[in-house]
Amino acid sequence: MGVFVSRLLCQFSCGAASAVATKLVIAQNAGAVPLLVLNAYLANEHPDNRRFAADCERWFDMPLTVLRDTKYGANIITVFRQRGYMKGRRGAPCTTTLKRELLKTVEQPGDLIVLGFDASEADRFEDFQERNPTRPARAPLIEAGLDKEDCKAMVQRAGIELPMMYRMGYDNANCIGCVKGGEGYFRAIREDFPAQFEELCKVQDEIGEGAYLHRDRTTEVRFSLRDLGAGPVRRNEKLPACSFFCELAEQEYAA
Repeated sequence: MGVFVSRLLCQFSCGAASAVATKLVIAQNAGAVPLLVLNAYLANEHPDNRRFAADCERWFDMPLTVLRDTKYGANIITVFRQRGYMKGRRGAPCTTTLKRELLKTVEQPGDLIVLGFDASEADRFEDFQERNPTRPARAPLIEAGLDKEDCKAMVQRAGIELPMMYRMGYDNANCIGCVKGGEGYFRAIREDFPAQFEELCKVQDEIGEGAYLHRDRTTEVRFSLRDLGAGPVRRNEKLPACSFFCELAEQEYAA
């Protein structure tokens, strides 16, 4: 039995994948049911994310519904200080507090959530469905066989400049200094955004070892960002390219 859908909620994160997922579903829906494009504002994202959001708004030909946390000022640093940790077994408190809980406030019975998981993230989408059995969801990029590089290329082919974080070689347009990043990522952040890196270091100084993000691979001892040693800096220098699936997907909204 199919799920009755009275409204579509597209979760747009200012990244290329969620932008393409949203564009595809807007075209597929063709006004059949009400549709909202939701974006959770984050104070710690690169300012260029707002430019990208405005460009995508024009591409979607639909306004964004921007949600903004007021308890923590939409600021991950405030969340870390007040919650007393930066990342735990259930993920990062900033993601839960400033994104997931906020987006849930808009949901109502009959909604179908549209997510930007790409073709390489089928396991993550399955995990989402298992953890959220009462929240019907779609992952149009997985359905279309599109990966993140496809999405970057599709955005560029639409005449939209990618977010600055992508152009600087980062894999996503998350907050500057996303706590999900590895050692190579944080070495890049230390070079490119020293002020934000220092702010995260200060939070770890205040909270202590419970806020450390990485472990020594030999000793298994956790260490702070201040103690992050020299080593490889992770940057994605691959040029976006459209695959066969990319060109098929573009036909859905090109008409």
